[in-house]
Amino acid sequence: MKADRYAPIGVFDSGVGGLTVVREIMRNLPAERIVYFGDTARVPYGNKSKETVLRYSRQIVKFLKTQQVKAIVIACNTASAHALDDLELETDVPIIGVVKPGASVAVKATRNKRIGVIATEGTIKSNLYQKLIQQADPKIQVFGKACPLLVPLVEEGWTRDPITYEVAARYLDKLLQEDIDTLIMGCTHYPLLRSLLREVAGEKVTLVNPAYETSQALKRLLLELELDNPDIYWEQTEPDDEKYRFYASDAVERFNAFANSVLPYEIQSTKQIQIDDY
Repeated sequence: MKADRYAPIGVFDSGVGGLTVVREIMRNLPAERIVYFGDTARVPYGNKSKETVLRYSRQIVKFLKTQQVKAIVIACNTASAHALDDLELETDVPIIGVVKPGASVAVKATRNKRIGVIATEGTIKSNLYQKLIQQADPKIQVFGKACPLLVPLVEEGWTRDPITYEVAARYLDKLLQEDIDTLIMGCTHYPLLRSLLREVAGEKVTLVNPAYETSQALKRLLLELELDNPDIYWEQTEPDDEKYRFYASDAVERFNAFANSVLPYEIQSTKQIQIDDY
């Protein structure tokens, strides 16, 4: 049975970082409905095992399927690295992650074949960016750096703070010494540091935002499967507060505050659910 093209897109992340992916989907696919789940009770995923991340991701996919989604976006680099391959085999709903789109664009962007990746410990240890990039071009060298302190700094709202600049500069120092000309922001929080990372890395380094690239990959997928939502639909039917639905496993007030600092659309409420029930 063909999925309903008017059904929503399911998007999930370990917490609030995936809202940068939601923001790009809102901007680039304005007709699409979205159901977002943030696993705020179990964040972060970046320091957890592959088995644990896969188990969490399976539960979230089960929940999203109860929302009759037509496609799923794993808006988390760690979950994309650890769970996407298994979920693709297990799930009858089209599903994409954020790693492959970012890796693909980085391959096209590099001129000197030296690419840096900043991400969580889990994403860096998975070596998935390196594998995908070198599958496309074995001559490209990939240099990874885990940057665990950047996520809490972003969530604290310190995106332009001198302390954040100093931390980013220390993390990026060795990568820049490797003469990288392309830097993948391999965690969904990092696009919120884009201007600061631009200052640290300099104008000669191309910054790759997997959140934006994922929205473009999603657009291509929906068109290919004829699942794209006709623009006129939302002008005729439901109001905006029915278009975007948000769920979290804990701390919904903090979730709302962060979401409203990131999204172009002010969300009214986030529902808390017991994700362990799925």
